Amino acid sequence: MRVLLINPKFRLPIDTRTTAHLGLAYLGAVSERRGDEVVVFDADVEEQSVSDFVQEYRPHIVGITANTPQVKQAWRTAAAIKQVHDAPIVLGGPHVSVLPEESCAKPHVDIIVRGEGEEAWIDVCDRLERFLLDQTHFSTTDFMDSKHEIFDDCLGLTYKSNDGVIHHNPDRVPIADLDTLPWPAYHLFKMERYTNLQPATDRIDGARSFSIMTSRGCPYRCTFCSQSIMPIKWRSRSVENVIAEWQHLVHDLDAQEIGVLDDSANIRVKRLEELGHALIENELHHVPWIFVNGIRANLASKELLGLLKQAGLKRLAFGVETGDPEILKSIDKKVDHNTIRQAFRNAKEVGLETIAFMILGLPGETRKTMQRTIDFAIELDPLIANFSMMTPYPGTKVYEIVKRQGRLLINDWEDYVFFEQQARYEMGEMTAELVEEMYRKAYRQFYLRPSPILRRLKTDDFWLNLPRNIRIAARTFLPKKEKTGLRQAIESDTRM
Repeated sequence: MRVLLINPKFRLPIDTRTTAHLGLAYLGAVSERRGDEVVVFDADVEEQSVSDFVQEYRPHIVGITANTPQVKQAWRTAAAIKQVHDAPIVLGGPHVSVLPEESCAKPHVDIIVRGEGEEAWIDVCDRLERFLLDQTHFSTTDFMDSKHEIFDDCLGLTYKSNDGVIHHNPDRVPIADLDTLPWPAYHLFKMERYTNLQPATDRIDGARSFSIMTSRGCPYRCTFCSQSIMPIKWRSRSVENVIAEWQHLVHDLDAQEIGVLDDSANIRVKRLEELGHALIENELHHVPWIFVNGIRANLASKELLGLLKQAGLKRLAFGVETGDPEILKSIDKKVDHNTIRQAFRNAKEVGLETIAFMILGLPGETRKTMQRTIDFAIELDPLIANFSMMTPYPGTKVYEIVKRQGRLLINDWEDYVFFEQQARYEMGEMTAELVEEMYRKAYRQFYLRPSPILRRLKTDDFWLNLPRNIRIAARTFLPKKEKTGLRQAIESDTRM
């Protein structure tokens, strides 16, 4: 079959990274292994409209990914496709996994895949192919007719039969053996059109920047984290399987950097140690790599980090979140500030660059608690302090807390876009004005110190990225009065 996988347009209000979508790369790989002809259409880098492309390619099935600020664009994309071509449209991703009925109720969306997508996607494609064998003329309406009972026992789906009834099937068990998955199909992407993983820090050819996933799931359930909607069971690939893919990226694709995208890569320390030794033994440690999403501070000993440094690790991040002890307890982070301090000391002592993820505006925050977060970031003194304003994503505990006790200031999913410098809610004495004020203060107070300025001025990458760095600084340090321009630009996109 002809399979089309789509990443809808996802505009951000700052110059940020645009990298190949790992989830679609995996779906493309399992579809090719099934024997399908596969095309990935990433609207962020394509010049052609999706309507024109679909008219030319005429896929048998379309898969569209969507996070929260992207979901309305996914709906628009589905509508644009249905206007020119009749094919089942399947949506997947974190947002629709939490709110499947919302998207399934849209007239142009047929099926929602909840949670991990690979096995459910192949199951859907298998059932479609069997249906097509007996059809001289295909109709999605006929395919979704409840009389056929095609999806009655298909786990992990929410779907709409042709009578408009939405069916919510039981969950599918997460993939137990990740080694059974093929490697991501990067050949389906126009890699030369992407940036590298962290363009604000590094100057690397985007076509030689790749992501890798060595484990899935997270046993922790932080109240603010949108990953809490995904499987709680942590599963890892074997070291041998990871090394084989790593060799493929380095030797076959000429990788200049590799980003590990695991949510919790160091849950099993022994496994990570084995991976470090294997990278050295297989002479793969000359290519720098980074932990993009961070690792657990309570499992980051100096010995482990020293080994990973030898194995090529360049930079890692820790989710610090807050500098206030009581707020830290309230978010179920299950780590304390002394442990975080030690993790940063360990990283610096072995020569690793560090990133601290910090959140301002968590439930219960005051001016004093947010100032403690700023002060703690200055004390830790990472290479990068990434401050964000708390965004209550659907499916998280914070979202439920805000709905009960606070007031959401956003009523459109596209207002959930990252880096918009806009407070998302108010609760108690914590006003939007206060959170936005402290957000700007955090960046000024952290970055306008002599040591971070000198540190950045000494790097070649800073000067190579100078125009971009100036734009980011202006948007970060200065108040943003107009908040609606981005969403209006998305809605008025005429290239659909």
